[in-house]
Amino acid sequence: MARDEKLKERWDILVDKLSEQFAEGENLDLDGIIYLIGVQELGQLHRKFKKDEKLDLMHIAICRLLEPYGYYEFDFFDDEGWPHYKVKEQLPNLKAGEQSVLMKEAIVNYFLASQYIA
Repeated sequence: MARDEKLKERWDILVDKLSEQFAEGENLDLDGIIYLIGVQELGQLHRKFKKDEKLDLMHIAICRLLEPYGYYEFDFFDDEGWPHYKVKEQLPNLKAGEQSVLMKEAIVNYFLASQYIA
């Protein structure tokens, strides 16, 4: 099976599984999944977040997801337990579709590594 086909298959399985678990079966979009990863990475699962904190959570997720690609590196946890990353390499200029594929691939790899999907 071609790499893109396998990614699409795994993405669809992941969206279905996450949507069932966290969105009462309503399909989560890419941003929703990135947000969930940010909450997971922060580890403060049962609290309400303010609007600016939600953006910070998405930033945490993106840094964590792109860390294996060499774009970010974990730096430290602040006094409130929030992880901070430093930029190792600037992201290349990608078209919107290319960005989406990169993020989906990174998300699938994240959930494969955690054995949430196979």
